[in-house]
Amino acid sequence: MKNTGVTFQVRVSDYEEGVNWYQTLFNRGPDFVPHEEFVEWEVIKDTWLQVAKGTPTVGSGPFRIGVENIEAERERLISVFGIDIETVQTREGVPAAWCTFSDPFGNRIGLYQDFNN
Repeated sequence: MKNTGVTFQVRVSDYEEGVNWYQTLFNRGPDFVPHEEFVEWEVIKDTWLQVAKGTPTVGSGPFRIGVENIEAERERLISVFGIDIETVQTREGVPAAWCTFSDPFGNRIGLYQDFNN
């Protein structure tokens, strides 16, 4: 198999609220709106997050987003969303940091910072 890309899908019970929440998360509107109640963001080249109206899958994820400065992005999200985000986690021998939170629909989302880049 030759991989050409990746897509992840989260479902939101309130479509308009969900789209607004993810627009705030990414600081921009969706990249593609293929049909009603379904939008997509290309997070990085050939890696897409799809947001669709539907019943969220409890316990799935987290879908983690790589960022350059995890502490700054964590603080930005706490400020704009007014949500709790766990303290940034690290582990000896692992060259990354991460933290996890949930969108308003229960989908688990996370941030990570790769210290090798």
